[in-house]
Amino acid sequence: MALLIDLFGYLSVLLHGLTIVAQSMALGGILFLVFLARPFSEELGATGREIVARTRHIAGWSAVALIVCEALTIALQGAVLVGTVDLGLADVMTADFAEAGQIKILAAAVLVILAFGFPRASKPLMIGVVLLELVAATLTTHANARLEGRVPLLIVEGLHQLGAAIWIGGIPSFIMALGRCHEGAAWRRIGKRFSQMSMVGVACILVSGATMTYLYVGDLAGFYGTAYGVMVGAKMAMFASLLCLGAMNYLLVERLRSNPTTPVTRLKRFAEVEIGIGFTLFFAAASLTSVAPAIDLSTDRVTWSEIAERNTPQIPSLSSPDHASLALPALQQKLDEEAEAQKKNPPAAFVPGSGILPPRNLDDIRWSEYNHHWSGLFVLLMGLAALANQAKIATVVTRHWPLVLLGLAAFLFLRSDPEVWPLGEEGFWVSFRDVEVVQHRMFVLLTIVFGLFEWRVRVGGLAKTKAALVFPLMSALGGALLLTHQHAISNVKDQLLIELTHTPLALASAAAGWTRWLEIRLDPPGNKIAGWIWPACFIFIGFLLLSYREI
Repeated sequence: MALLIDLFGYLSVLLHGLTIVAQSMALGGILFLVFLARPFSEELGATGREIVARTRHIAGWSAVALIVCEALTIALQGAVLVGTVDLGLADVMTADFAEAGQIKILAAAVLVILAFGFPRASKPLMIGVVLLELVAATLTTHANARLEGRVPLLIVEGLHQLGAAIWIGGIPSFIMALGRCHEGAAWRRIGKRFSQMSMVGVACILVSGATMTYLYVGDLAGFYGTAYGVMVGAKMAMFASLLCLGAMNYLLVERLRSNPTTPVTRLKRFAEVEIGIGFTLFFAAASLTSVAPAIDLSTDRVTWSEIAERNTPQIPSLSSPDHASLALPALQQKLDEEAEAQKKNPPAAFVPGSGILPPRNLDDIRWSEYNHHWSGLFVLLMGLAALANQAKIATVVTRHWPLVLLGLAAFLFLRSDPEVWPLGEEGFWVSFRDVEVVQHRMFVLLTIVFGLFEWRVRVGGLAKTKAALVFPLMSALGGALLLTHQHAISNVKDQLLIELTHTPLALASAAAGWTRWLEIRLDPPGNKIAGWIWPACFIFIGFLLLSYREI
């Protein structure tokens, strides 16, 4: 139970992100079924009936995933409440979050029944269940916790989630439908109808997003000076990229009007990237639930001058302080000496996951900066080598650029957490009680996986296999996880200043992953253009890391 409580915050964000993904796909699948698949089924004949059946399966299995995620969320929050507050299980299950979750599970269960058992269920019934799911989902948002203007905010939140379901949640069904058709007229009918649906979804997101930004962020200082505002900015950047991809797909659909033989490969590939960016955006939205709206944070905001001062470039530090001079080793040595003098067993200077943040001194900050700067050198070297390989320069050497990632992984494993084995006193497995250590280990694992797979792609003949997709997927996943990354720093301002540097790192990592995806999946000349973008993203990440500062 203690370990669960320690990891509660991070696990709840991850679970909430998965819940949003499952909910959007379930609701998006139902809406795609109601407004596109069914109306076109007779016109498309056997293909149309197959699209209907597969859409039902996408919606149904997504609803099953939603039930699992929501049940785990209730169980996680309930277990933590039972373990920390004097409440029984019956009390927990009647709490607002539990009741809203139970309604969501009930609505999702009805969606499963309708999707798998009642293929001819009426449109009003299916839309009604969708609305019930949305109503329950809005009761778990910031809007339900507001003391004033709750109902209008709940409506806006529901509109926001509806827009995400129509657009992002419907894309998997859209890609499936395009793949089942084989002639231009069908592609255009499906593409045009989904474009119309997407426009409705975009309108819902724009109206609700602008309203929530105004009400939750408040002003420009809240936008750049709070964690909530920074994450809203990240969402806006991803939303802008989705709009660009959607606009290009709309133009291609219109081109089918004059030339039905126009290939739709680009349409499918851009839609795949829209899914990936959309899901990343969902995890950013999940992170927002763990921080207070900017409007409620009147103190401890970061000023523009503090941001400018922190991000003024300086010469990178490539030498680190002695490990013994760090706060934890120094404190542990002091405790050891006192215990030895008193003939007692020395207490641990820090217990992972105890809820108490580890002490930090100036050398800890310098250690962290050194780690980031050397990581930046690794990433910069990798990006430059990848760019040189793209330009066919010294390919005998530069094609091995993914091996640089293994060096980065080894460096991060040894250096990212100096209090943990092999450098520190904390055991390897005990350290997993610390959320920040868990996150660092996940990044190390991701780095090893996509480094090895991409190296095999470059030199091992796997370029034409699905193994080539591991690198872009791991890079994009790393960006998404970085958006949920938490830092164990007690000073709110310092924590936010670090988040301001990590957010562009996350966005650049996601951009690198999805442009590499397009390089693999697109036809010329689009793949050539994408092939130049993703190495530039890693070069950008390298420079960001080299300029990283905490003081």
